[in-house]
Amino acid sequence: MKNKKTLVLGATTNPERYAFKAIAALVAKGHSVVAIGQNTGEVAGITIQTKALPIKNIDTVSLYLNPVRQREYYNYIIEAHPNRVIFNPGTENPEFYQLLALNDIQVEVACTLVLLATNQY
Repeated sequence: MKNKKTLVLGATTNPERYAFKAIAALVAKGHSVVAIGQNTGEVAGITIQTKALPIKNIDTVSLYLNPVRQREYYNYIIEAHPNRVIFNPGTENPEFYQLLALNDIQVEVACTLVLLATNQY
């Protein structure tokens, strides 16, 4: 399995939230994870950052932010130039799909947890 370095945007230390479950599942499957959220903390050994620091070699961005909150990250994600951005349920954003497509970044409307569980990640 290829390690797909993943940025989880909207990370949280709340175990009830899907972003938390996704970080734990990614780590369990051997992927390296960068997590950005509103509050610092730790999930499955990954430290949640509150600042969008420049990152390189990101394969996938997994979004857990609503479309309004995504806007402040448009340029950040495009500049990181991941291979794809996964829009998890509730994060669908046609405006952002177009921007990503213009920058040759694949849009995937899916659930990170389902992709991992079915070995389609």
